[in-house]
Amino acid sequence: MPPAPDPDPRPADLHLTFPASPAVVRDALARMMATAPLLGLSDTRRGTAELVLAEVLNNIAEHAYADHAGLITVTLRAGSQGIACLVVDLGAPMPGGVLPDRGLPARAGLALADLPEGGFGWHLIRSLTRDLAYRRIAGANRLSFLLPCEGEIP
Repeated sequence: MPPAPDPDPRPADLHLTFPASPAVVRDALARMMATAPLLGLSDTRRGTAELVLAEVLNNIAEHAYADHAGLITVTLRAGSQGIACLVVDLGAPMPGGVLPDRGLPARAGLALADLPEGGFGWHLIRSLTRDLAYRRIAGANRLSFLLPCEGEIP
């Protein structure tokens, strides 16, 4: 009998499709965090991945599907540079067909209660990822980004 093959040392890719509702997004995110390739990250990198993915997925549920139900597909692939992420939905396109601006929302002199609600999430996403790109192709929003390796934290 031939010997069993050596196990593949690379973390497995993950591919999930789920409805874009807050409760299901929360459950899907918990599943992603408990499965390779995110499971194998350090606590710090797992926290970063969870923050970025939660922000992206909640934005889709809240904004892209604001007026109708739909699905989100997430693909995570481990590579030498980090975790490559692709998030696809069929919701409304990004305003103007582009990612929101890089900067933080204007807040000089504002009291905490008067700070704007939006804009901070995209600043976090941009700060914690690399190679962030958005495209609208054939009615689908495609957001891709890299969660860098431990030594390459942006």
